[in-house]
Amino acid sequence: MMMGITKNLLITIGVTAIALGCGQQEKSSETTEGSSNDSKPNVIIFYIDDLGYGDVGAYGSPAVSTPNIDKMAANGLRLTDAHSGSATCTPSRYSLLTGTYAFRNDVSILPGDAPLLIDPEMPTLPKMLQEAGYKTAVVGKWHLGLGSGDIDWNKEVAPGPREVGFDYSFLIPATGDRVPTVYLEDQKVVNADPNDPIAVNYRKDLGGYPNGIDRPDLRWQQADKQHSGTIVNGISRIGYMSGGEKALWVDEDFPELLVDKCKTFISSAKNEPFFLFFSYHDIHVPRMPNEQFKGTSKMGLRGDVIAQMDWSTGQIMDFLKAQGLEENTLVIFTSDNGPVLNDGYEDGSMEKLGDHKPGGPFSGGKYSALEAGTRVPTIVHWPGKVKEGVSGALVSQTDFYASIASLVNHKLKDQEAMDSENVMPALLGTSLEGREFLLEESFTLGLRHKNWKYVQPTKKGSPGFITHIKNIRAGGSAEEQLFNLSRDTSEQKNIAQDHPQVVAEMKERLDLIIGDEKSNNTKK
Repeated sequence: MMMGITKNLLITIGVTAIALGCGQQEKSSETTEGSSNDSKPNVIIFYIDDLGYGDVGAYGSPAVSTPNIDKMAANGLRLTDAHSGSATCTPSRYSLLTGTYAFRNDVSILPGDAPLLIDPEMPTLPKMLQEAGYKTAVVGKWHLGLGSGDIDWNKEVAPGPREVGFDYSFLIPATGDRVPTVYLEDQKVVNADPNDPIAVNYRKDLGGYPNGIDRPDLRWQQADKQHSGTIVNGISRIGYMSGGEKALWVDEDFPELLVDKCKTFISSAKNEPFFLFFSYHDIHVPRMPNEQFKGTSKMGLRGDVIAQMDWSTGQIMDFLKAQGLEENTLVIFTSDNGPVLNDGYEDGSMEKLGDHKPGGPFSGGKYSALEAGTRVPTIVHWPGKVKEGVSGALVSQTDFYASIASLVNHKLKDQEAMDSENVMPALLGTSLEGREFLLEESFTLGLRHKNWKYVQPTKKGSPGFITHIKNIRAGGSAEEQLFNLSRDTSEQKNIAQDHPQVVAEMKERLDLIIGDEKSNNTKK
């Protein structure tokens, strides 16, 4: 049956407008071209939040100036068909760090007081690199849960990043729009005061600070009901908090503080191989740019924080070069999901959008089953090792685990990174072939094969909040959907009835993936 789909696709599509690779890469411990047995490369993942395919200059955006990212793309490899693990943040982070599809653990967006999502006994990308002799760090947004339930924020919070493989951590515990609005460094609240203990509750107001419902006059940005809890720094958040006044963050400080923490870690680890997972808050809501970036774009606050994000990226890249580390550092720049404009706050993002298209030529965005939900800007930079240019290879962030493992000669064990494939040749540009099949997760599941895209039906169609509240095409349907992306980039016409054989074969492959609890390496 699977041989039939290849023949069908070649006959039906022919020469396509979107250049994609096929042919899955087997899991392997062999050294990939570009690696060295004598000197293991440093690895940095720049993980941007809610950045759309069309939100940077290198991907065709004329409205936003991103010179640092554009320079990285000009001197590296720009991937045009690379995907986040999911159309939302927590599942994408889970998939990247574990090499496992989020649906297998029923992963969804977490509240700010959720327990640690990743089982400490589970293999992870940072753990694997620790075993290979790397020093590891995560800086920025976490949103993977902390503790084991009923967190006491006045003590060391465990389990957390340390238990899943990070030697050092400096965290925004959940997201900027959720309490607690404090930093955690090595799993302890920064500037904690035992005389002013912190309490967090996502069900009832603790009375510690004003809330957005009772005191909307205290807010700098008006917000929806969900985001109208405790007000900190003029922004009402999701959930309620009391105490910790000396520990409260100032949103505008995020870029400089997080960049400084990254630089400090790099300096401390530069004499040994290191892995840095820089998980940006930008361009997630609330969008509160530092003073130096306010008004620097024509698109209001969302444009300003894109400029801020570009500055942060440039700061780290320049620092690597100054430290003599650039040529031995593999850098991957990507986003956790597609773009969203209205995500809880009235910050003018929709009103000041103009002609800009955050998703580029693709439909949908964050939360959506359509391409812009997971197809995100992805740039690979490694001087002398990455073949500069543009590639249409089909790649998932879930594959970073197995691919990086190949660089450090780590042979994946049974049940380790079970859905991850070694696509390092595609990431280095030495091959234009990536995955043969790629899973797209949102509120439903989709499957890509070359230019075919199949979307699993849902009982109730599209969730209303995506279409009506977020103003994003959700892309769900009670019917099976099939699109030919070479002819219908924006997924407007469902051609499932015209190609019943392709639908049947794509559905069979998706069912194999869903039912395969041991490994997704089903090459039949």
